[in-house]
Amino acid sequence: MTTNVAPAPLEALVRHFTDLRDGTHAGHTTREGKERAFHQAVTLLDAPARQVLAEFDHHLLLDTGTIETTGLVPDTTGGSFAAWSLSWPAQRAAGIAPITLTAHYGAGFHHPHLRGATVGEWPLNVMDARHAAELVPVLRAIAAADLHNLVFLRDWRIVPAI
Repeated sequence: MTTNVAPAPLEALVRHFTDLRDGTHAGHTTREGKERAFHQAVTLLDAPARQVLAEFDHHLLLDTGTIETTGLVPDTTGGSFAAWSLSWPAQRAAGIAPITLTAHYGAGFHHPHLRGATVGEWPLNVMDARHAAELVPVLRAIAAADLHNLVFLRDWRIVPAI
C-alpha cells in the first residue's frame, strides 16, 4: 500500500538531492555554515547512535561490548568525522573491525555522509509474511543507499523528483 506521505528515508533522499541541486546543505552555502550544521548533526546523532549500539550489545553480544566514541575530530583530508563503535572480546580476538557508525564530512565533499565499518551484504532469512514485513525498514535503507550511490556516480539529475 502506498500513501501520499513519503517514508522517512525517501524524504531524507529528497532533502539530500535538493541540496545537491541547490548547492546547499541545511540551508547553508558556505563551507563554514555547512561545518556548523555538521557539528550540530553529530551532536544530535550521539544519543541514537549510542542507543543502537547498546541494543546490539545487549541483545546480540550479551552485554560484553564496549561503546567508544571519538567525538568530532579532524580527518586526513582536512574534513572532520565522528565515530561510534562497539567492540567486544570475540571481535577483538578475531582481529576484525568493531561495529562502527561514522558521520564524516570530507574536505572535498559537498555535504556530510554516514557509513558503517563494513556494509554490503544483508542476511535474508524469510520464512513467512511476518519475516518479510520485518524487512521493510532494511529494504528501504538498502534502496536509499543504492539510489544515493547511483547519484554519487552521476548526479542528482537522475532522480526525476528533484
